[in-house]
Amino acid sequence: MTPARVVSLVPSATETLVALGVPPVACTRFCDLAAVPTVGGTKNVDVDAVVALAPDLVIVNDEENRVEDAESLVGRGLVLHSMSPRSVADVGTAVCALATAIGAEAPAPFDAWEAWQARTRTPERLSAFIPIWRRPWMSLAADTYGSSLLAHAGIANVFGDSVDRYPEVSLGEVAARGPDVALLPSEPYAFAERHALELRDAVPRLRATFVDGRDLFWWGIRTPAAAERLQTVG
Repeated sequence: MTPARVVSLVPSATETLVALGVPPVACTRFCDLAAVPTVGGTKNVDVDAVVALAPDLVIVNDEENRVEDAESLVGRGLVLHSMSPRSVADVGTAVCALATAIGAEAPAPFDAWEAWQARTRTPERLSAFIPIWRRPWMSLAADTYGSSLLAHAGIANVFGDSVDRYPEVSLGEVAARGPDVALLPSEPYAFAERHALELRDAVPRLRATFVDGRDLFWWGIRTPAAAERLQTVG
């Protein structure tokens, strides 16, 4: 039976479901989908509320959702569909698999993803520090979707070689790596102009540019347009 009732516990998946023509019957409070019931946050899912909706499918992600919540949902008899892309290369397969799971057709360019990547990839043109948190300052390594998307857009991540996927860093380390620009996303931490000034004080002549955090971290239907927008960052 083609799933008709879908609960999404992943904001990126929620946005993608809507674009595929199958909006979820419920989602998290971070999904920003008006008039749709919410079932908690990504890290504190109201399992009873999800079960009460009797969904045919629940969309989860191995980073955003807790293992114990996923196990509880399975234990209550629900079917899960995991979407956990780590790179731009993974997105096409993930979107096509979701489309298949909900009985929808995968749109272009996801149905020819390798060709889209080859056609739109930008040669490296600048390096960047990408903070994702402050107190402590944190960044991301190459083995993350955000770093992969920036690489696709021609932007090298100066902490891409970090062993930890989301390393804690000091501003001294940022200065030592000499990035051309700091890309300050709007989420998960809401960076503001005062943070740009703090970076400039610590790293003289460092340019700071604000970017939409969703473009950096929300994979799925948004990826092609996000890549295009990030290709204009300079």
